[in-house]
Amino acid sequence: QVHPVESGGDSVQPGESLTLSCTASESISGVFVIGWYRQVPGKQRELVAALTSADTTHYGDGMEGRFTISKDSAKNTAYLQMNSLKPEDTGVYYCAIDQNWGQGTQVTVSS
Repeated sequence: QVHPVESGGDSVQPGESLTLSCTASESISGVFVIGWYRQVPGKQRELVAALTSADTTHYGDGMEGRFTISKDSAKNTAYLQMNSLKPEDTGVYYCAIDQNWGQGTQVTVSS
């Protein structure tokens, strides 16, 4: 099983950018899908972005444009670039590689 570990969560101000990393315990070359999800206070966990083995991307509602998912297979790492962050982006961001979930990393956007 691939065990993803998220990192890069931080406290930032509105309008700033942040890049999250998801590093796997083994090669991600053969995985079917890598997804970033988030759990914001008071809401259900939602899809932010997903990247398939065919290198196609899918974004959750309202996510495309400010969020970009990518991967570096040589580093067994996937990324989530987040731009123009808003207070409503505050939450715990999770990485899932196929059916394997990480523990999450906290992102706080506040002035």
